Amino acid sequence: MKNILLINVFALLFAFTASAQKVISAADAPKHINETVTICEKVFSTKLITPSNMTFLDLGGFHPNQLLTVVIKGEDRSKFKDAPDEYFKGRNVCVTGKLIDYKGKPEIVVSDPSQIKVSLHDNVVPVEKKSGD
Repeated sequence: MKNILLINVFALLFAFTASAQKVISAADAPKHINETVTICEKVFSTKLITPSNMTFLDLGGFHPNQLLTVVIKGEDRSKFKDAPDEYFKGRNVCVTGKLIDYKGKPEIVVSDPSQIKVSLHDNVVPVEKKSGD
């Protein structure tokens, strides 16, 4: 079981490393504007703007003190299986994309669900213990 978990972790890290030039912390995002990066962090708060259907995910802190904002434009929201503002809230995610500066805050615009994934430790399936174990 541990070997399978380790293989999955390495595969995930390899996939993110291959798809992005750099894996950085959300706190370092301002130093990497105009670079394509992967950032893994907790989604603290979300917001859906109607009628445009634009979605905002605040990573690394609650708005307005977030370390990174992930933006999903209204026309891209329908590409997601679940409502992103509900599904990702409170979860640890890894997001890949080009960092931009929006009014002094780092931001990544996500146009495809493949750019944002719930991190592996958020996907751990509890295993029931059998009696006698």
